Amino acid sequence: MQKKRLFGIEWSLLPVIFALAWPTMLEQLMQTAVQYIDTAMVGSLGTQATAAVGATTTVNWLIGSTVSALGVGLLSFVARAYGAGDRKLASRVASQAVLAVLVSGSFFTVLTLALSRQVPIWMQVDPTIQDIAARYFFILYLPMLPRAASIIFGTVLRAVGDTKTPMRVGILVNLVNVVLNFLMIYPTRTISLFGLSVWMPGCGWGVLGAAIASAVAFTVGGVCMTVAVWRHPVVSPKGQRLRPDREVLLPCLRVALPNMLQRFGTSLGYVAFAAMINSLGEISTAAHTIANTVESAFYIPGFGMQTAAATLAGNALGARDEKRIRDLRSTVILIELVLMTASGALLFAFAPQMMRIFSQNDDVIRLGSVVLRMVAVSEPFYGVSIVLEGMMQGVGKTVTPFVVNILGMWGVRIVGTFLMTQIFSFGLAGAWACMIAHNLLLFAVFSVINASRRWSPLHRAFLDLK
Repeated sequence: MQKKRLFGIEWSLLPVIFALAWPTMLEQLMQTAVQYIDTAMVGSLGTQATAAVGATTTVNWLIGSTVSALGVGLLSFVARAYGAGDRKLASRVASQAVLAVLVSGSFFTVLTLALSRQVPIWMQVDPTIQDIAARYFFILYLPMLPRAASIIFGTVLRAVGDTKTPMRVGILVNLVNVVLNFLMIYPTRTISLFGLSVWMPGCGWGVLGAAIASAVAFTVGGVCMTVAVWRHPVVSPKGQRLRPDREVLLPCLRVALPNMLQRFGTSLGYVAFAAMINSLGEISTAAHTIANTVESAFYIPGFGMQTAAATLAGNALGARDEKRIRDLRSTVILIELVLMTASGALLFAFAPQMMRIFSQNDDVIRLGSVVLRMVAVSEPFYGVSIVLEGMMQGVGKTVTPFVVNILGMWGVRIVGTFLMTQIFSFGLAGAWACMIAHNLLLFAVFSVINASRRWSPLHRAFLDLK
């Protein structure tokens, strides 16, 4: 049957792309909704509580993204094996995923708990909230082993096209988190529900209650994801030996290491970025934290499409179908531009209303609205770089994204933010202007590289097979 083409786009790929993308989008939508609820609940305790929770957010990204990098190496290998129809190899990779969970989860548990008192100090958190920020961070990382399991095993499942299981687990985790938030953050009280007065029990633990709720939810998610992988017909490690497998680990590490260095370097940049913002004071820290939370919802289409692009690119490489890679690239970029333009327009239009959900402080709302409207304009451009990077990860080409992201983060965002905030006193708006410049640079460089057949990592992936 002839495939339908219009405007150079392979429209027959749309059902496959969306079948992979929509569960990831829904999963991220649920995560973002819970993040919104968390931020609103903590925000009701005051600006100090919001700042205490948000002060270590970028350190959370640093750790989570480093673990995710291990998953990227596994994703490329599993997707390629699945595309080639080699289920035995996919199962062998799953056993190495178990080792990755055990090693990374144990390492980061020890590291984060040992450094929990120092992290708020390094992040230049206001001395009045350093203690509560440290205790929040400590509790959040007690279940690091199940958190690693959720991240890595979820990536393995997505690599074989199973995006629904991580979605279902994610929904369960979010529901557990919300229910426990209601019970642990607030004291016992009477609430009005449909005109009725309802007695609601509560612990009244405030910020620490939010941390405990998240820790329990992470544990539930890790256990469920582990069970799902164990029972999966393609990537179950059942029957495999739990020991290092050089034939699997070395190719995975060659892909994972540049991605890990990229994520570590960019996340470290986020830490430096946030530290400079924290030094601007409580209002800027709260506005930055809330604006980040709001913005995350509008990136959902981008990251959902990135998951589909990475999986399908890896499958196409395993099947040695270079034409499918080209068709996938043009199709997914068009979809991404449409979706991210729409999300950027909505963010620009409703920025003040979104900020008002999480804070009643007029200064925080005003400042957050300004930076959100600034970044909304760059959403479509950033979306293109997201999906192109996802395709590179899917075919195991992670060196180019590593170089581009590190140069952009440290050469543009961090140096620029230092000048804007510490030298010229442009405040939070100046810092976010540097972030936007970084995003635009990624778009420009990735677009130029992938437009050239000679330099394209996607083209070179097939040359490596010949």
